[in-house]
Amino acid sequence: MSGIIGKKIGMTSFFDANGKYIPCTVIEAGPCVVTQVKTNEKDGYSALQLAFDEKKEKHTSSAMKGHFALAKTTPKRKIVEFRSFEEQKNLGDVITVELFAEGDFVDVIGTSKGKGFQGVVKRHGFSGVGHANKSHGQHDRERAPGSLGASSDPSRVMKGMRMAGRMGGDRVKMSNLEVVKIMADKNVLLIKGSVPGAKGSYVLIEK
Repeated sequence: MSGIIGKKIGMTSFFDANGKYIPCTVIEAGPCVVTQVKTNEKDGYSALQLAFDEKKEKHTSSAMKGHFALAKTTPKRKIVEFRSFEEQKNLGDVITVELFAEGDFVDVIGTSKGKGFQGVVKRHGFSGVGHANKSHGQHDRERAPGSLGASSDPSRVMKGMRMAGRMGGDRVKMSNLEVVKIMADKNVLLIKGSVPGAKGSYVLIEK
């Protein structure tokens, strides 16, 4: 599956040819450099390793400096492998937003925003008790989770019970998002809808 590494810039709006208002996400996609070509014979699987976003040499280890030198490129911050890349690429090749075309449907993978420790209302969408449904004896129970299970048998909380806990910070994949505009001169993609992650976070765009 072909793809590219990008960085989420933020959200904006776009009007198509019919005047329809489209909310979309701005992503700086590439240019990405091919830093390694993996093959079945040598590595046991075929993949294309891409690198994106400049990094200072003083913050790069000697081993990684040598790795990037083989591809004749400067150190990069983000390295990702894409398996079964549709096009044949060689070490040192540069991949840009021209990999995509307007109207293409892509999958975008990112890390969702971390929201810390949250209760069941925010984390799982529990409705809560609410003031209208509060009965006698209810005291500060509007956002409580309720019963967690039976008592004597099984005498424990079953795995998978929806409870309070850490929320966000997960790998999330959004499928079938439309590429509405490509700005090749600025290496920018406008993708319809929202994508996971905070501003400035890395995302993977798969074709």
